Amino acid sequence: MKSKAVNHLTSKPPLKLDQQLCFALYSAGLAMNKVYRKLLSQLGLTYPQYLVMLVLWERDQLTVSEIGERLFLDSATLTPLLKRLESAKLLNRLRSTEDERQVVISLTDQGRTLKKQAGGIPLAVFCATGCEFDEVIALKEQLTQLRGHLANQD
Repeated sequence: MKSKAVNHLTSKPPLKLDQQLCFALYSAGLAMNKVYRKLLSQLGLTYPQYLVMLVLWERDQLTVSEIGERLFLDSATLTPLLKRLESAKLLNRLRSTEDERQVVISLTDQGRTLKKQAGGIPLAVFCATGCEFDEVIALKEQLTQLRGHLANQD
């Protein structure tokens, strides 16, 4: 199957914007972010901040590096997000007593309460897709697989 695609791509390079996988992913991401922006504005969160909160709602008291691994972000990108969430009183950042190099992130009561307010977001996003449930699950699995293949290109 791959050889057929390689032959097609080398014989007729698709240098048209609408034929680019990267553009389909990029523009779908922009559309998805627009949906999230509207929903998250009610919570006072940006989409990256929401992702951090999702990680902490799954498991509280993680190090910055553990959160970064889950979100595929480095600490230089993550630290300003965490500082803004701390300023909003949604989480605390404390140096680990076991290893001063590590910063442990924990939810505040306000951060835990926000989870209840965010409970309807996944359903609202699903409805915005206009897709059937099985289609969304299959697409998510394909994108996860694609991310894995691309990450292995390092």
